[in-house]
Order: sequence, then C-alpha cells, then structure tokens
Amino acid sequence: MNTEQFAEVRDALERNLSSGTELGASITIDIDGETVVDVWGGYRDEARTRPWGADTITNVWSITKQVVAVAVLILVDRGQLDLDAPVAVYWPEFGANGKDGVKVRHLLAHASGVSGLDAPSRVEDLYDAPAAAARMAAQAPWWEPGTASGYHLFSQGHLLGALIHRVTGRTLRQFVAEELTGPLGADFQLGVADRDLHRVADVVPPPPAPFDPSAPDEDGPAYRTFTGPVVAPGDANTAGWRAAEIGAANGHGNARSVARILSVLALGGTVDGVRLLRERTAELILAEQTAGADLVNGLYLRWGLGFALSDPRTLPWVPAGRIGYWGGWGGSMAIVDLDRRMTISYVMNRMGGGILGSDRAREYVAATYRAVER
Repeated sequence: MNTEQFAEVRDALERNLSSGTELGASITIDIDGETVVDVWGGYRDEARTRPWGADTITNVWSITKQVVAVAVLILVDRGQLDLDAPVAVYWPEFGANGKDGVKVRHLLAHASGVSGLDAPSRVEDLYDAPAAAARMAAQAPWWEPGTASGYHLFSQGHLLGALIHRVTGRTLRQFVAEELTGPLGADFQLGVADRDLHRVADVVPPPPAPFDPSAPDEDGPAYRTFTGPVVAPGDANTAGWRAAEIGAANGHGNARSVARILSVLALGGTVDGVRLLRERTAELILAEQTAGADLVNGLYLRWGLGFALSDPRTLPWVPAGRIGYWGGWGGSMAIVDLDRRMTISYVMNRMGGGILGSDRAREYVAATYRAVER
C-alpha cells in the first residue's frame, strides 16, 4: 500500500488544525495490518500551551463501547459467554422485574430496555460501577426487551462489565487491560492511571446539544436515558470521572490505540501474530439485531453486536458493505471495514455538535475512501 495516496487525509487534518477548526486530534488508518496513516497535531488545551504529541490520550466517550464489545467477544469466542443465553444465567439478580428473558446479545445491541438509571440519579452514581450495575439489575425495562434499540448511553458498559465480572471474577478494567490492550500493546485504558494524567488532553465542550430534556415525554426512554443521569462534557475533565470505570464512556486513548484494538475485527481476529478471536467471531459484529428509529437518540440505526452497521439513512459518508462503526460524543469516529480489512480511527478533543459524527469526521472518512478507491 502506497501511504502517499492518503496525503489528502493528512492535508485535511493539517488544514483544520491551522484554521482552528480542530484544537488537537489524531487519525490512524490501518489496512491489512499496515499503518498507512498515523498523524496527530494541535494542542491539548484551549490556551494552546501544551502540544498534542504522539502519546497524548483523551476521553473518547462512546468509542469506549466498541472496545468493551471486543472484550465481550473474546469471552464468546472462548465459549464462556453464549450470546443467546439470558443475562440472568450469569448474573441472576439481573432477571428481576421482567428482565429474565433479556439475552446477552440484547446488551450488545442496545435492546435490553435498560438504557439508564432510574431517577433520581447523578453523574457521581456512575463512578461506583458495582453499585450502578446493581441498581440497573433491579430496574424494570423501559420498553420490551429485544423489540427495538434504545441507545444505552452510559449504561452499556456497566451492564457488560458486570457480566464480565460474573464470568471471569475480574473487573471490566482488569479484563480489558489483561486480555485486550495488554496483549496488543495498545495505549488505551478505562479511566486514567495517575501516572498518565500528565498526558491527557482535556475535552472542550461542544455547542449546546439539540436534545431538550423539557420537550420529550418524561416517561419515555429518551428523556429517562438523557437524564439518568445528566452528564456534562466537562465532567470528563474531573478527577472523579478519570478515576472511575465507565465502560460506556470513559475510555482514554488516541487514534493509534483505538485502531490497534479494532483492527482485530478487520483482520479476522489476529494482529501481528496475536490471535484474540476466530474470524467467524470477529464477523459477529455484522449480525443485524435491530433496525429502525432508535428509541433514545432518534437516529435510524441498524445495530449489529456492539457496532452500528452502515446504512445511507444514518451516515451517507460511510459506504455500504461489511462495515461496523460508531463514534464518540463530539464527533470522534471508528470504522471497521471487513471487506477492505481496514480500520479508520479519528480522535479529537474539541467536540462538535450533533449526535453522531461531525463535518470533520465526514471529511477525513470521505478522503480515506477516495484514497482507497484510487
């Protein structure tokens, strides 16, 4: 692969950094196990006093969910988790209040009906992962499980983390470090170790969100999710958030580490001789679970297992094919293209508006696919 054919991607990042559209960002593209783009630049802080370096990490928000999904698939591959088994088989308390039929696959596909914490709740409730998971286990579902997706904004990581703990005896943070990021040498962690705080880029809040909590039905899944609890962008810059284990939203890494982890899926389960999955397990992310308007974020989504599936009604700049993707709040994006054995990762600290993706993400992804087609 000629890396120079991806100059348009590098040029777009440089242009956006120069114009101030980006503050700090990184982009990595891996094709067939070869890193064809690995670029970064800008600053870690709004005052522009601390440059974004090769080892800068930041909160990647919901890209964390993709990493956790890979961790779950490792247990599926080993036969320790059955996607069609009720969650309560592994975690009996979860079967309370009509959730005895919720399957493991429903958690991965945002279809369990438990997309947040019952009121009252506050962001600090997320910092105690076992306590938050126990509360979720006791709740009744907010819609009939398995019938539709309702984006598990901050709950999915706690649910899957509790499941992993019941099966392995390890916390989600431990399992990800020991079985995924460690073997791959990926600079990614849930929360941030004290020794790494000096290289974290603060996230910069976006314009006001389009969601108005006063408008929807207060009994509906959207309102209950976005207020269960309310999380402000600046929470990600606090000591409490960074010390916690929030498997849906407080992963810290950069484009290089995200691409390293997710390339496991694009490359059929093996990266640089490290086999974490069988190819047929990696392909499970493409198995459609639900399709339609998501009950929480309102987007038309086709959910596979842990990943959204490409559809022009959602993001027309993600092409058709065997592609799984998702993004982080503010516009970061990670795409796994199994047809092209390609992984695209874009991570930044200046958040944009909107629910999924951004104009910047679209620009970089479109340039990537133009380069591939050439």
